[in-house]
Amino acid sequence: MESVPVLIVGAGPAGLATAACLGQFSIPYAIVERESCSASLWRNRAYDRLKLHLAKEFCELPHMSYPVDAPTYIPKTLFVKYLDDYVERFNIQPKYLTSVESSTYDNDEKCWSIVIHVMTKELIRLGMALAHHLPLNLVDKLLVMAAYLIFGDLSRHGITRPKMGPMTLKSETGRSAVIDVGTVGLIKKGIIKVQGGISKIKGNIVKFQCSKRISFDAIVFATGYKSTANIWLKNGESMLNGNGLPIQKYPNHWKGENGLYCAGLARRGLAGIAADAKNIANDIKSVIDSMS
Repeated sequence: MESVPVLIVGAGPAGLATAACLGQFSIPYAIVERESCSASLWRNRAYDRLKLHLAKEFCELPHMSYPVDAPTYIPKTLFVKYLDDYVERFNIQPKYLTSVESSTYDNDEKCWSIVIHVMTKELIRLGMALAHHLPLNLVDKLLVMAAYLIFGDLSRHGITRPKMGPMTLKSETGRSAVIDVGTVGLIKKGIIKVQGGISKIKGNIVKFQCSKRISFDAIVFATGYKSTANIWLKNGESMLNGNGLPIQKYPNHWKGENGLYCAGLARRGLAGIAADAKNIANDIKSVIDSMS
């Protein structure tokens, strides 16, 4: 590959946002993507009825808003179109089918319940708005109280709230509250049953930590994902831990050593991606300016 000041690995929302921010400063870059299209997870692996669970004002990439007539909660198809328009507007030209093989810098045992916050989309939107004006612990108290009024005591159904409030939990750990889209009602009716932690799976038999065994016709792993950056990134120990996530906590997570940056790994959603992209582009610009 030709020599360029900046290499962006991945043409998902984080890579595209970073490219756009660099382009605003006229900083040359190359962006590579191992798939045949940008945002391949959104195009090919997201279910069709998917909608963003945060209001659109919290899900914009830098320098481009959604159309005025877009719904509050953006569906998958509209988000993909937004990304396509974003690529066109900022003339982003990823090198598709290009993988980075290596990047080296030269030189409790008891049966337990699920611990989650169950919120509505409207509550999360309210919480994010209030967080700009009130302390997070106060916002959390208001949200938890409102959620209790809406859903009642869910511990009877195997769902326990964390001690940490939903906004604080997101801020400090990156874990989001569960957005209810009808699931709580089905749990209360007994149509969906919540079980405890799994200790072993053998065939179609699942053994739980409380020693109970249940046979299932189908088992779906919805266990999240793990960053693969550590597979190809060498000498990145200053920025990423063993799980491929930033060592430094937000908001200082995005910058490593020797010109290494990460965008979108703080688990703060699209708003976090937008902030990371701006910070990275600003920092790169300051480095280039200092050399001229």
